[in-house]
Amino acid sequence: MEELVYLNGRLLPRAQARISPLDHGFLYGYGLFETMRAYKGHIFRLNAHIERLLAAAKLLGFASKLSAAMLKQACVEVLEANQLEEASVRLAVSAGEGEPRPDPATCQEPTVFIVARTYVPPSPEAYERGFSAVMASLRRDSQSPLSYLKSANFLLSLLARQEARGAGADEALLLNERGHVAEGSLSNIFLGKGGRLFTPDQESGILPGITRQVVLELAHSLGVAVKEDKLGPEALLSADEAFLTNSLIEVMPLTQIGGKAIGSGRPGPLTVSFMAAYKELVARETGIAC
Repeated sequence: MEELVYLNGRLLPRAQARISPLDHGFLYGYGLFETMRAYKGHIFRLNAHIERLLAAAKLLGFASKLSAAMLKQACVEVLEANQLEEASVRLAVSAGEGEPRPDPATCQEPTVFIVARTYVPPSPEAYERGFSAVMASLRRDSQSPLSYLKSANFLLSLLARQEARGAGADEALLLNERGHVAEGSLSNIFLGKGGRLFTPDQESGILPGITRQVVLELAHSLGVAVKEDKLGPEALLSADEAFLTNSLIEVMPLTQIGGKAIGSGRPGPLTVSFMAAYKELVARETGIAC
């Protein structure tokens, strides 16, 4: 079946989708995106993703031209049109076409583009082994608003990903300009120590991840104390265990950094409990059995 995408109010074959070369998302990275995961045709935490995108769009100045209801419906339509059940759904918005100069006031209507693809999660063996990471040479700027937005200006994360790939690692971890742990190039990070969870706070220059928020909710229901704080790099290797989160990989054990084991070098008990609790929550909220 030919792949269908959503572009500015229409479903059409991907090969026919055209975005203006004067779109400010293309010219200046003046846009936002969300990556979501669908289970059995149900997008998990769709409302939360749309709310985050609209809050960011308000900061960028074009939220008033977007409709939450329209964005939600469009995401569902793309999923259904492609007859997908286990899928990743990527929603991208930009300020739209404007003059070829950095002046947002010349943009009239936002561009909205959505694509959905079959998603195959990491293997069970990957979750049993856990991800490896390296410390990126790049730094997050905790003072920059870009660190708190899922913007189309994703170059820092892409460069960090290249470092990880070059080192044969699964993920790259970034410190901020003050030397505190911020996040992974595509993930938030949690550390387990003495039966408690620790995670970088918002002021460390992190994206407020949707899955990160789910873990914070689960910690309360599981009776696990969690502290959002400023963490030095030494906290990583002194942790008993660690895990990464994002919407696609869910809760992924982090077992090595720079070739050195975290704790036992295997997924720890807190990690395993959150992996299971996350899947149970997905099953409840999407009405399916995972």
